[in-house]
Amino acid sequence: MTLVRGATSRSWGGGAGHRLYSVVVFVLLASLDNVAIGLVPPLYGPIADTFDVPQRLLGLVTAVSFLVSAVAAVGWAYVGDRTNRKPLLMVGTVIWAVGTGGSAVATAYPAFLAAQLVAAVGLGAVGSVGFSVVTDLISPRRRGLVMSFWGLSQGVGTLAGTLVGGLLGAADWRRPFLLLTVVGLAATVAYLFTFDIRRGESEPELADVLAGGAEYDYRITRADLPRILGRRTNRWLILQGLTAQAAFGSLVWLPVLFAERAKDQGYSPATAVVVGSVFATLFQLGGVFSIFGGLAGDALQRRTPSGRARVAAVGVLAALPFYLVLFFVPIRIDVPDGGGSGAVVAAVLASVVSEPTVGLSLLTAVVALALTSANSPNWFALIADVNPPEHRGTVYSLGNLVNGVGRAAGNGLVGVAFHGLRAAFPPPLNYAVGLAAFQLFFIPTGIMYWLASRSSPDDIAAVHEVLQARAEKL
Repeated sequence: MTLVRGATSRSWGGGAGHRLYSVVVFVLLASLDNVAIGLVPPLYGPIADTFDVPQRLLGLVTAVSFLVSAVAAVGWAYVGDRTNRKPLLMVGTVIWAVGTGGSAVATAYPAFLAAQLVAAVGLGAVGSVGFSVVTDLISPRRRGLVMSFWGLSQGVGTLAGTLVGGLLGAADWRRPFLLLTVVGLAATVAYLFTFDIRRGESEPELADVLAGGAEYDYRITRADLPRILGRRTNRWLILQGLTAQAAFGSLVWLPVLFAERAKDQGYSPATAVVVGSVFATLFQLGGVFSIFGGLAGDALQRRTPSGRARVAAVGVLAALPFYLVLFFVPIRIDVPDGGGSGAVVAAVLASVVSEPTVGLSLLTAVVALALTSANSPNWFALIADVNPPEHRGTVYSLGNLVNGVGRAAGNGLVGVAFHGLRAAFPPPLNYAVGLAAFQLFFIPTGIMYWLASRSSPDDIAAVHEVLQARAEKL
């Protein structure tokens, strides 16, 4: 492949406003796949009752969906690194919207499972191909900041799914799925007006030659795969997802933990679902601090090429004790049993200041999530830093595949752990013990980030040399 003069036909626009719109669209739509994922766990009980199956089979749906989405993302990303990315994103969005709609109308567990897997296939395109596009829309100096919004949008999506599922689905679990289907179809329209960014356009080494009319015509081939895995930083960034996501994957059970605590205090199942969803949403607000994790990564990266990996390593290791405290601090729940969702939400919010145990739990959760949120933006930015433009979508998807395996394992096995622990620890204590045990996976995650901090300087320098050499061929 070569860099050739003469840009291909471009879409309309391309100014600062159009680029900002495009970044906003991709960031917001990246959250939707996590909305879809977060929608199911708060509704495990009602869905299981409708289909007359154990709740652990609904946990299996989430776990398998993680895995299917991650596997599909590899194929989507590889094609995206070779072809026009916008049509792939639109097709993927339509597929997951159809699967979500099918989930809403399913009348039996096998049909619900099949519909969720169809949605998972489409979801694979949103993250992997969208990531490749966004890295071309932003400069390396601001990757941590923008990627913090990218990661934050996914965290917010999970929270939104948890909250919408618990509130809108408390009376009828099918309604949230119908709403998300409509949103997905609207997202497809939003894609039509995004800017068709050229690969490599944000790279300083290529900026002048691309502005002069050159086209970055390098595309990934199968021969590149050994080189991708040959970069040591790529190996650590990919492998850390196995342990990190085992811990993160277990956290989708947070609504269940707090719902079980509500039941243990005598509340009805319907009220407990709302309580669990609201508490889980509140306790994950620390994720908004991923912006500071991204800024810290950008700042330290400008001082040393190992900066981003160091920030991520410190964040995940320092968060561990706060998670352990969160799961075991007892909280006193005081809400109107059988009241409307609004009344229950208001009571939970009031308890943050009126009930010391709730306030302490919230503070602990915010600190834990704030520290682990440093992982996400710096992982995204490091993938872009140590890989040339035509490899980024594929590397992201390979990492996402391992993430999916880890998250599926965390989500699925923790459910088995809860069941096994029940004999020794009655609910809700079995949920607390199980969740605490799975957070120990953050220890090897931090070690792998430390190893990445040692290899990333050489890999970043190698990418700079490759891009400079390609630019000079003109």
